[in-house]
Amino acid sequence: MPRERTAYKELRKARKRHYKNISTKSDLRTSIKNFESLLKAKKNDEAKKALASLVSKLDKAASKDVIKKNTAARRISRLMKKLSAQAKA
Repeated sequence: MPRERTAYKELRKARKRHYKNISTKSDLRTSIKNFESLLKAKKNDEAKKALASLVSKLDKAASKDVIKKNTAARRISRLMKKLSAQAKA
């Protein structure tokens, strides 16, 4: 256990960040599932709007170091690829 007050404060801050990160990751997963369900239902216009929102969320999470920048870029790339493949078909 920590001995100093500052160490206790750091623990509190870390716990707060941890819960916020978990919440952000959960929101990302939910948004991705929503986007993919729109693709399965072949609702391309709605999927395009959902993707714009999702890209914003991924970039924001990457900028706040919730996920790594390359992970965000890879996920965005794959989601864009899915949407364009659906639009072509």
